[in-house]
Amino acid sequence: MPRLLAITAATAALFALPFTATAVQAETVPVKAQLAGNSEVPPVQTQAKGNLTGNYDTASKKLTYKLDYSGIKDATAAHFHGPAEPGANAGVAVPIGAKGEPLKSPDEGSATLTDAQAADLLAGKWYVNVHSKDHPNGEIRGQVTK
Repeated sequence: MPRLLAITAATAALFALPFTATAVQAETVPVKAQLAGNSEVPPVQTQAKGNLTGNYDTASKKLTYKLDYSGIKDATAAHFHGPAEPGANAGVAVPIGAKGEPLKSPDEGSATLTDAQAADLLAGKWYVNVHSKDHPNGEIRGQVTK
């Protein structure tokens, strides 16, 4: 009987290894972006600037962020866009701010990403920008990096 218990315990430990390894591999990845008019495509002449900080949790697939900006008159929207390399434009991946509410600075939020979105974010293929009445395609932009 003790031998059977030892074999059962060893078998259980072997089956638990993949789950333990997965838990160990999960991490929180810090992300950031510096936003400026000259990073928009095409570039925009503006004194506005911004900063994004955040974290991506690889286990929950949750991106949390804080966006601060200044110098923008009548901000209308902000988004994460991708996939796109610096100098290229892309569609909206994740909106920033509550739908139907005025954009504010600072703005904090979170989103659960798909596997494809997470891969693009971690590969540096996302950017964040803030749109305004004067610059509806975007007044300031910054590539999101780790």
